[in-house]
Amino acid sequence: MHRTFRATLAAPLVAVLLVGGLSGCHWFKKKNELYTQSAEARPLEVPPDLDRPAADKAMALPSVGTSSVTASAAVPAAVAPLGFNAAGDRDAVFAKVGDVLGATSGVQIASKAEILGTYDVDYMGAKFLVRVTKAGDGTYVSAVDPRGLPPSGEAAGKLIGLLKAAIAP
Repeated sequence: MHRTFRATLAAPLVAVLLVGGLSGCHWFKKKNELYTQSAEARPLEVPPDLDRPAADKAMALPSVGTSSVTASAAVPAAVAPLGFNAAGDRDAVFAKVGDVLGATSGVQIASKAEILGTYDVDYMGAKFLVRVTKAGDGTYVSAVDPRGLPPSGEAAGKLIGLLKAAIAP
C-alpha cells in the first residue's frame, strides 16, 4: 500500500517539476524593461550623495590674508639645487661627465642610463645621481638624491665642483 501511495504521489510531483522546468525560470524573471536592454543602453544610476561635489571645507577658498607655501619655500635654504650649466649637446656632455667620473678617484659608478641622462654614483660614502639634462641651448649637470631632491652632505657638492672644473668653461 505504501508503494502505490508513493507512486501516485510521485507521478504528479514529477510532472509539475518537469513542466515548471521546461517553461524556464519565469518565477525569477525580472519584469523591468531596463534589464532586457544591453548594458550600454541602460541609464546610469548614481547614488544621491555622489551626484555633485561636496560643499564642505575642503572646497573652500583660502582667505586673502593667509600665506601660502610654495615649492621653493618647502625646500630648506641649506638644500639649494646643486648643479651647473655646460655648453654643448646633452649626449656629448653626458659622455664627458662619464669620462670625468671614471677618472675621479673614489667615484664608483653603480649604473648609468644614457636615455635618462643619469649616472648612479657612490662617492665618499654617499649615494646619489648625477643627472645631465638639456637646458635651452646647453646642458645642465646636477646631483639629486633618489627622491629627486638635492642631496645633503658634502660629497655631492664636491663631486659637482670637480665636474664643473673639468667640463664647464
